[in-house]
Amino acid sequence: MDIIKRHSLGIGIGKKSSPKLEPVRPLKLNVVVESPPVVFFGTPSQSSGALFSCQLKVDVKDPSVTLDRFCMQFLALVTMKKPVSQHCPDCTTKVDELKKWTFSAGPLKLNKGEHSFPCSYMIPGHLPATTHGSLVTVEYRLSALAITSTGDKVTFELPIKVCRAITPGNPKNSMRIFPPTNLTMHVTLPPVIHPIGDFKVEMKMTGVSTKNKESQTRWRLRKFTWRIEELERMVSPACPKHAAKVGGEGNGISHDNTTVVGSDDIKSGWKSDFDDGTIECEFKAAVNPSLKPACDVSAANGLEIKHLLVVEMVVAEEWAPLKKPTQITPTGAARVLRTQFNLLLTERSGLGIAWDEEQPPMYEDVPASPPTYQINDIDMQELDEETNRLNLS
Repeated sequence: MDIIKRHSLGIGIGKKSSPKLEPVRPLKLNVVVESPPVVFFGTPSQSSGALFSCQLKVDVKDPSVTLDRFCMQFLALVTMKKPVSQHCPDCTTKVDELKKWTFSAGPLKLNKGEHSFPCSYMIPGHLPATTHGSLVTVEYRLSALAITSTGDKVTFELPIKVCRAITPGNPKNSMRIFPPTNLTMHVTLPPVIHPIGDFKVEMKMTGVSTKNKESQTRWRLRKFTWRIEELERMVSPACPKHAAKVGGEGNGISHDNTTVVGSDDIKSGWKSDFDDGTIECEFKAAVNPSLKPACDVSAANGLEIKHLLVVEMVVAEEWAPLKKPTQITPTGAARVLRTQFNLLLTERSGLGIAWDEEQPPMYEDVPASPPTYQINDIDMQELDEETNRLNLS
């Protein structure tokens, strides 16, 4: 009996199940974006926004379909990676409707074939760009919904990437003083940096040498390191259900995170002039794209992402007589000089310009007004005689 039971239990094992067929929908939705990529030019306080236009395509498969509800939304989704309550969807995700298109107030009948519905929206320039950070994710999405009279529900979603590009300006010059020494550092940085590509940093240190009557004391640069830190800060709001955890509705929990998105050690390549008392250095720095850095963001919901260039230099003190400057004697004193500078990480603006700065084309050869025609006096009798002559011939 045991053998029979084992054989009976093994019946059907290893048989492949039939594939599940998707239900046939009476229609299909699709979105064709006509406008260029969404890019905010300038800072949130200066940007005029971006124009977005698209065509919502409806491909009806049945002979005719009646839609009881037909609309599309432009949504902004903010997902917290450290919410107030881990298992609460309202604390984790916040969805804001920026724009809604309702294509029919009542039932809409569509025949078989493809139908187009144009949509356009001026996206405000103060909104944060699409961000995928370690604490929060900001995304934008088109969500279309069609409900037929028979109860069939057809949806379509399309993510929309929103970028921000800040046009570069003049280089930034900064100065740092390192007391109690006489060392002073002058640094020249680009106004903006980009996620892909390197940038040049120029450093000049003065006050390196201190001369006495018969000797001099000087600081020699041994090595220095640089790194780019990404500082992210976000306030996770609480839903009304869990507002008591943070002291009431409208409050939240602040989270901070620091990530190094680029670094390097430099042990040579600078020029030391102890007679002039200066050290000059020029090096290339860059953000590592493989670490997926986020661009600078500052939003009203508490999201802030900024970047810092941190430079650490190791200097050692030396003594040398003026008559024989090559006879160097280390004093044993050494210092680690650390300083930081703000960086603005943004997307490349390329050749694009803001929509409000666009102008129609100008043609030099085309006059400003229609051409004038010279009017001559015509003898009507001669014109009638010539007309009759042509008719007779």
